[in-house]
Amino acid sequence: MKITVADCLKLDAFKGCELLCCRNDISRRVRSVSVLDEADIDMGVERNGVREQMVITHFWTIKEDVDAQLRAVRGLGDKGISAMVIYLNDDGVKAVDPKVIEAAEEVALPVIAIKDTGKVTYSMLIEEVLDKILYGENYSDNILNNTIYHLLNFEKHSNFPTALREAALFNNYQIVLMTEEFNTILTVETRYLVKIEDAVQAARKEDAFNMNGFTRVDIEGIITYWGYINIKDQRYILVIVDNEDEYSGAEMTKLAQTIELAIGMWKYTPERDSRAEFIKSAVRGDISFCYTLLDESALRGMQFTSVFCVKHADFTEVNDMLSTYRKEYDFGLLTTTESDEMYGIIYTDGGQDKGIEVKNAALQLYDELKSGHKDTRIFHITGLETLDAAVDGFKMISRTSKYMERVFPFKRVFSKYEISMVSDCVYMASGAPALRKMYLDLLEPFEREVSPNKGKLLLETLSTFVLDAGMNSNRTAEFMGVHNNTVQYRLRKANDILGAEMTANRVIPGLTMALALKRLEDI
Repeated sequence: MKITVADCLKLDAFKGCELLCCRNDISRRVRSVSVLDEADIDMGVERNGVREQMVITHFWTIKEDVDAQLRAVRGLGDKGISAMVIYLNDDGVKAVDPKVIEAAEEVALPVIAIKDTGKVTYSMLIEEVLDKILYGENYSDNILNNTIYHLLNFEKHSNFPTALREAALFNNYQIVLMTEEFNTILTVETRYLVKIEDAVQAARKEDAFNMNGFTRVDIEGIITYWGYINIKDQRYILVIVDNEDEYSGAEMTKLAQTIELAIGMWKYTPERDSRAEFIKSAVRGDISFCYTLLDESALRGMQFTSVFCVKHADFTEVNDMLSTYRKEYDFGLLTTTESDEMYGIIYTDGGQDKGIEVKNAALQLYDELKSGHKDTRIFHITGLETLDAAVDGFKMISRTSKYMERVFPFKRVFSKYEISMVSDCVYMASGAPALRKMYLDLLEPFEREVSPNKGKLLLETLSTFVLDAGMNSNRTAEFMGVHNNTVQYRLRKANDILGAEMTANRVIPGLTMALALKRLEDI
């Protein structure tokens, strides 16, 4: 129920009060009430300066400090509070100073004076205002009773979604029920206002899912409330859209509780979250189940362009970036989070040109993701097309991710090229002894022709040069913390021991594999 300052002035608690200024501004909405009693007035402004909040005070701590009173009025006015109620008391502020009234006029803040006779306490005033906000003029005609009437009309409605739709239409709100993976399973739209994907991104930024109760999130002027409800021992996200910003947060919380109770009474079971099951099946390599879910999850005919895994990251930031790219490049996205790992599929329903555009966007996205936290690691297989290739990509990531950082300790983004090479190394180390020996024999002279310590140092320099530094001696010196001249000297010695030009086209492939396998063997 939308309650204004003017509505509050009609309450019994405000009888005999005096509106000192800003009569034209009493149409402001009142959402909540607070008390200003901090000794530090700047802290008081910070704590109580909530938009559309009525603030009550005696100015006890600054009763003789007009300058502090001016700071409070200007500060709270700038914060957009609804009104300030000042209690006048013979032991405190006997009358509001004209300077304070003038300051309130400047910031268009209605100031209401109440003589403190002891008959109307803070608690009485707060209770009346909150009752007004919650119940309005007539409790029997409020949003809760109207919703209950429609939701429990079992004779008229055949199922819960139909009953909920009528309740929402009658009371001018909308409902979205989502899984914890943010996949929509029930939508009751009474008008089109904002994309669900944009709403999810905004709610994540507000951290709306880590709080008790329902959190108010303003999405481009559209007021939404986000929170959790339980259905058959499983948690879901319920979103309520207040179309005209008519209701209070308390009403929305009670509305959510009412809907949750009605779900139980209707014995409503949400549809299976086929998209969440699809990506979880893809991650665990269950290709058969993925195919059975293609139609149900509306993914048949899609081009699966990229699969990825992000580890040790701030997933709020990751989700924000994913949403930004998804919106800009118009691609489909499925994600699932397990512990400190996020898995995802990027897909598109466009043709070849669209697929190339999305592939390039994905590569740019992964490169940008690495700039977040230094411990973040991104593994991706990009440039795919079929579902089989996507599932195989997850298999490769799963098989190799725990080894990747050992083979490439300075990298943060691992593409299909590094992943395929390490996958081959893992295969050779565990199941192809002859092939493994052939590669490691390429490095055998470093153990035979020089001392163990010198051979180890030369191999370490060679590995850093080839695997980490992109065959750049300056970067090698940087990684190893030595002078470039030292690196150049060691590389010449390594070249002599190999008996071949290490950067030659026919040498580098085998040498790279041998060095990667050696690092893997040293774990």
